[in-house]
Amino acid sequence: MASAVSAKSLTNDPIPATLWQMTWPVIIGVLTLISFNVVDTFFVGMLGTDPLAAVSFTFPVTFSVVSLAIGLGIGTSAVLARKRGAGNVDHARFDGVIALTVSALLVAALSLLGFLFMDPIFAALQAQERLLPLIHDYMILWFAGATFLVIPMVGNAVLRSSGDTRTPSIIMASGGLLNAIFDPILIFGLGPIPAMGVQGAALASVLSWSIGTILVLWYLYYKGLISFKVPEHAHPVKSARQILNIGLPAAGANMLTPLAMAVMTAIIASYGAPAVAAFGVGTRLESLASVIILALSMSLPPLISQNLGAMQHDRVREAYLTAIRSVVVVQLVIYLILVIGAPYIAQVFTDDAEVARIIRLFIYIMPLGYGMQGIIILTNSSFNAMHEPMSALALSIVRLFVMFVPLSYLGSLIADIPGLFVGGVVANVLTAGIAWQWFQRGLRKQRNEEVA
Repeated sequence: MASAVSAKSLTNDPIPATLWQMTWPVIIGVLTLISFNVVDTFFVGMLGTDPLAAVSFTFPVTFSVVSLAIGLGIGTSAVLARKRGAGNVDHARFDGVIALTVSALLVAALSLLGFLFMDPIFAALQAQERLLPLIHDYMILWFAGATFLVIPMVGNAVLRSSGDTRTPSIIMASGGLLNAIFDPILIFGLGPIPAMGVQGAALASVLSWSIGTILVLWYLYYKGLISFKVPEHAHPVKSARQILNIGLPAAGANMLTPLAMAVMTAIIASYGAPAVAAFGVGTRLESLASVIILALSMSLPPLISQNLGAMQHDRVREAYLTAIRSVVVVQLVIYLILVIGAPYIAQVFTDDAEVARIIRLFIYIMPLGYGMQGIIILTNSSFNAMHEPMSALALSIVRLFVMFVPLSYLGSLIADIPGLFVGGVVANVLTAGIAWQWFQRGLRKQRNEEVA
């Protein structure tokens, strides 16, 4: 599991080949992980519409914690990669330990708050009272094990900062595979293991995260990518501040997504449990359809950060352009595939005719905007890699609360659920244009500051 791309390659080799070499392992890892998350939804769907709706209500909450972990990983990758690009390897190793420690503590604190205020949170999401026992069964275990989710995510960010995208992909894929194995056993029972229902789905996730934590910590130590030795002119507080200066705004930007999803879920809830169940399936299908975007959002930042550390701005711009051209073409192809397969996809997830109808409607409309959404996401990750986290945060606010939620709600007032979906597509198109112009200005600013 040696590093696929060296630090020298990141700052010297041709951009398209280097980006592809870094991205393909991530595609496999993310595809495997998300595929098994879709399998998770499939198994829960077999329990009935209410369990599927209950787990769908948990998505904005669980994704809030996941978003904090993602943001901390972004901060970790940006700081460590830039230091490696500038030749400060010892500092990068020490910062890796600080990142893991701080991330575990923050996620544990957020999970505790989520546990203490569980009932008010789901009441605000308009969850029906009959679904609350199912939501409790799922979330109590999920919150208890959330710390084991963040450590592999931040550990993988440490690996990616060094140019190694292959090992994180293997770890992600292994976690997804374990989750898919544990799911049916714990949900439906096997031999002496009792059927646990939605509680089994949560336990399957926690077990797979725990194994991932052990694997990633061992590998980081074995490869010498983390060190407890404090380098000259370094301090734990200083290192934590550098990571959090990027990680917290990045986490805030990521946490805006589940907040927006919570508002959307509340809007969808007015159409009943079948609509919520269908929307839950749709959001998971969106994750699966966005694999290339997600992979590039993980592999592009180290490439940008290391080249900024080496003051190679033309390579930064080329990497960004290569990435967004790729996602626009790929997402168009994915849309055509989804449209052709829509009736069959709906049948896989539900026997309820109304749920199936709304799933098909989601597929016919929402993926039209995924290419534009990819431009926004890659611009966000590029801003963080450029150590411009506030620009990334501002772009997220514009996308979600100036464009996506208002236009989706306006669409729902005009044409119910179809209008809601169309409004989301229009929002992504408009925001993509803003993101493109914003990045060009940001890169010019970086270049001028380096010259000055």
